[in-house]
Amino acid sequence: MKRVAIVYHSAHGHTEHLAGQVLAGVVSVPGVEGILLQALNTTAAPNELVGYDGIILGSPTYLGGVSAPFKALMDATGQLWRTQSLRGKLAAGFTVSSLPAGDKQSTLMSMFVFCMQHGMLWVGNPILPEQHDGVPYDEAANRLGSWSGLMAQAEKSSTGDAFAPGDIKTARMFGKNFAATLMRLDAAQCPAEVG
Repeated sequence: MKRVAIVYHSAHGHTEHLAGQVLAGVVSVPGVEGILLQALNTTAAPNELVGYDGIILGSPTYLGGVSAPFKALMDATGQLWRTQSLRGKLAAGFTVSSLPAGDKQSTLMSMFVFCMQHGMLWVGNPILPEQHDGVPYDEAANRLGSWSGLMAQAEKSSTGDAFAPGDIKTARMFGKNFAATLMRLDAAQCPAEVG
């Protein structure tokens, strides 16, 4: 079994709910198991990340970047960077803000740079926006049009699960794509023996 950690920080429940949807997509792929890890807990033991084949990062977008607790986790991985202990692992990221744009791209870019510094392999979001095919905007996959990672929107004062149906669908598709990519890489590294 391949193991995927979805590491996230969530202050109001939105990012946590989205992480659960990403997890549902990950575990829908045979041969892949997933787990949710809260950034606050993982900051105290970042070496735990070494045991996973893939790591998906999730943070709300605050003032154009990751939240302070999520940044603390990133900073806590300094020893892992020095030893390049995460090199070659698959990585991806997702973020939520209360506005359609909300500078979520900056948050994903900070995650991307973090993963590149660790020598990880980044998986983007290949899902085409479905509204171009006539799907109603709120129901469309990748309705916010992000290819570098998963973006979602939730009103600031809403409950943690108050997302447009398209964002939930996208999160599951994003997790499934990540897990399928992990399995394809594994198959490419371990070709069947010819006998």
